[in-house]
Amino acid sequence: MDFPPHLGSMPMHAITEIHGEPGLLERFRLEVERFDDGERARLSAALDLAAELHRDDRRVREPYLNHLLRVAIRLMHHYQVRDVDVIVAGLLHDAVEDHPAELAEGGGDPRAAALATLAARFGPRVATLVAAVTNPVYDPQRDRNDQYREHLAVSLDREPWARVIKVSDFTDNGVGVIHTVGPKVVSSARKYRPLVPLFRDLIGRADTPLTPAVKAHIFGQLDLAEERFSAILDRPAHTH
Repeated sequence: MDFPPHLGSMPMHAITEIHGEPGLLERFRLEVERFDDGERARLSAALDLAAELHRDDRRVREPYLNHLLRVAIRLMHHYQVRDVDVIVAGLLHDAVEDHPAELAEGGGDPRAAALATLAARFGPRVATLVAAVTNPVYDPQRDRNDQYREHLAVSLDREPWARVIKVSDFTDNGVGVIHTVGPKVVSSARKYRPLVPLFRDLIGRADTPLTPAVKAHIFGQLDLAEERFSAILDRPAHTH
């Protein structure tokens, strides 16, 4: 497939709409060219594992891998992350939550075994970062969104790099809500709007390892997400 020479600077939603998964894969390849051979090998291995685990998963109208590619590309391009462990964890951030049994080697708790597999393949730091952004098993007696918010506040408080991964994930879900269709639009907006102040606080902290320019970019994205949530949730009901 032929891609335009400006693919490396195209907005990711435009790449997704025009070129789909092949375009995002090519954009990922362009981003990883600046890493050395050993780093590229690790990133390719993580991408291969993510593609294998999520091969049958869909996200509304697209392959789930597109979401993982956008999270990783955003880390490299917009957040200027050069820490390969962080990008690997970004590619695999949903692996333990969505496919623990496929990752697990041995018996016992599938999630713990899945994290052990990631630690063996990619190192303990990658497993720690993935664990920090993996949602807990929810108490069915309590509101899921409340539990999600509480979990993030605790887990991201102690893992500054996990904040960076999670805000890329949140941006793809939050700003990208405009590209979602069906009833998921409202449910996603309800889930994500209360998280905007949390992410503003986390990203603004001195120990969040991003430059002031990148933090300013993220704050702009959070503002945009909040505008979109408000447009969805605060519009007046139709009257007849």
